[in-house]
Amino acid sequence: MDERIKKLSNTIVNYSVNVKEGDRVLIQYESKNCNSLIKCLIKDIYKNKGIPFVKLVDNELNSLILENADSKTIDEIVKMKTYEVDNFDCFIRICYTENEYEDKNIDKEVRKELGSKSQEIDDIRINKRRWVLLNYPSMIDAFKAHMTYDEFYNFSMDVMNVDYESMNEKIKPLKDLMEKTDKVRIVGPDTDITFSIKGMPAIPCCGTANIPDGELYTAPIKNTVNGIITYNTPSPYQGNIFNNIRLEFKDGQIVNCNTTEHNDKLKEIFDTDEGARYVGEFSLGFNPKITSPMGDILYDEKIMGSIHFTPGRCYEDCDNGNVSSIHWDLVLIQTPEYGGGEIYFDDVLIRKDGKFVIDDLKQLN
Repeated sequence: MDERIKKLSNTIVNYSVNVKEGDRVLIQYESKNCNSLIKCLIKDIYKNKGIPFVKLVDNELNSLILENADSKTIDEIVKMKTYEVDNFDCFIRICYTENEYEDKNIDKEVRKELGSKSQEIDDIRINKRRWVLLNYPSMIDAFKAHMTYDEFYNFSMDVMNVDYESMNEKIKPLKDLMEKTDKVRIVGPDTDITFSIKGMPAIPCCGTANIPDGELYTAPIKNTVNGIITYNTPSPYQGNIFNNIRLEFKDGQIVNCNTTEHNDKLKEIFDTDEGARYVGEFSLGFNPKITSPMGDILYDEKIMGSIHFTPGRCYEDCDNGNVSSIHWDLVLIQTPEYGGGEIYFDDVLIRKDGKFVIDDLKQLN
């Protein structure tokens, strides 16, 4: 047994979801290749006198169900989701990438109906329950990262096992500064965008919901976003992979959008509902061990020197009033290798080319 698996399990159970006596914990996973971690999680949950349950999910079969779903099927799916939220205290979701395109043929109306009918129960699961999401390293992930499997496995274990408690301390000056800030400006290649975050809380993400982790997020005041942003990382979403997404905002709303390919699909996503054209999250990434994109949002949104600017639903703990059934984390890297860029808080430069330039924040570099 890899000692790093044991360490990761301990972090998940005792730090991320903080399992307590009597807690009912649902472990949802997508491949038996994850079994070494699952076994550790079960043992650690029992040590805390929790009650573990496991659910093996087959994404190929689930996609087939949704490809043929009607309203009755969707209603039954929502009932199952409601049952889980009503009957479990903690959720551990372990993804395992085998095919990014598996759900590309699900009809847009099915997605829209499922998203709308699930929105209330999804909000409870996200905001009222303890949960954590991680990706177990797969061969496809290694391919996307341009590594051998052994190289990627070692990389992912190091990335997931960073010292999150130390990170949580280092982030405090940035949190304080962000919560004092009104106007944000982001500048870079084909990017110049402004918005207000006045009065919004800043939420540290240091291993309690995502692994790997390393970000600090807030939300723009809904109608204040103006300008253009061009994202420079590949983004898989709803069965397609999008590159070089360019969004133009006016008074908070996306008024123009385009991408290298799949333009029709891109517009379809932003037409899901009214909130899909507004932004629910603005976040700075700073995991020290993640420096380049691999087309996996769970990793890419934590890249040192990145931001993500997210169309769709906001989080309850940073509520700007935007409601949507989508939440699409799109990533812009601002390190020199990716074109550089600047971030200004109230007209003061706080980060240049991916590195913080204010003394109190340099420890995050």
